[in-house]
Amino acid sequence: MAYQTEPAYKHGVPENTGILLVNLGTPEAHTAQAVRPYLRQFLGDPRVVEIPKLLWWLILNGIILNVRPKKSAAKYASVWLPEGSPLRVYTEKQARLLKGFLGERTRAPFIVDFAMSYGNPSIPDALRRLKEQNCQRILIVPMFPQYAASATAPVFDQVFGAMQQMRNLPALRTIKNFHDDAGYIKALAANINDYWTRHGRPEKLLMSFHGVPQYTLDKGDPYHCECHKTGRLLALALGLTPEQYTVSFQSRFGRAEWIKPYTTATLKELGRQQIRRVDVVCPGFVADCLETLEEIAMEGREDFQHAGGGEYHYIPCLNDNDKWMHALTDLVMDNLQGWLPLADAAELEQGRLRALAMGAKQ
Repeated sequence: MAYQTEPAYKHGVPENTGILLVNLGTPEAHTAQAVRPYLRQFLGDPRVVEIPKLLWWLILNGIILNVRPKKSAAKYASVWLPEGSPLRVYTEKQARLLKGFLGERTRAPFIVDFAMSYGNPSIPDALRRLKEQNCQRILIVPMFPQYAASATAPVFDQVFGAMQQMRNLPALRTIKNFHDDAGYIKALAANINDYWTRHGRPEKLLMSFHGVPQYTLDKGDPYHCECHKTGRLLALALGLTPEQYTVSFQSRFGRAEWIKPYTTATLKELGRQQIRRVDVVCPGFVADCLETLEEIAMEGREDFQHAGGGEYHYIPCLNDNDKWMHALTDLVMDNLQGWLPLADAAELEQGRLRALAMGAKQ
């Protein structure tokens, strides 16, 4: 193997600590031409689809990539923001705000960047940028609260794969999950309560998590259990009884059995029960994306109301919510212990002013 040439060394340049936020990914545009290579990379990952390689190659290239890009592009177009893909827009904001919040807490030099498992900016490119800025220590933060072999593990695969090509390896830390992190649960509860303060409370709260095939649970993936733990902790923080909330799983793909109950079937059943109002929140997503804004906010409404249901409310993800950014900062600082010294009082005040200048709220 030919190892990459290291960035030119400069005497007197301080060592940096890098923090890399990683989310799933997004196409560059809401066109079939842009969606096709994104889907090829995403669905071509054996972590995502565990079907024999040759059989899946034939299905993916012979059917899916000829049919799905146009349909997916239309869905992306329905949620696309003026600045671009919602997932990329919010992930970039989170990285920028995290830099400001961290600046309040430490005097040590650090760099915050973001990447996507699929599409751009890629993980290898982001790691290369961090190394070029003399990051000798890097913390990898997959933005998936609940660990899943089909989402979190590909991040680590790509990070470790990129490391195999480096001559001078940085020190590396990773965050596996934060499904039961107190700050994350508190931020979720505050986000929901803030919404209810403005719009009133529902008869039923549906917590919809991304689905995975049933066989992943049977083979030992902890995702299903971590989703339910998040649901229990969030319900406790909101003061809900078991009758007032339901956990379900969305985004089923293919004919295999996935973990249940399915969100679509649950919404239709709630509609048939003529529930007066249902609110849906997606605690497994820290940033709004196609799966929340189109599948849940739009398609979910149709499923529920066409079945006879009443009001339907989608509660947005945490996105750049101030309480979430404080929780993310705490999570990162906890995992940087020994790498970033804490700031003193004067430096904390200077950091606070820098954070405000970068968009943080008072």
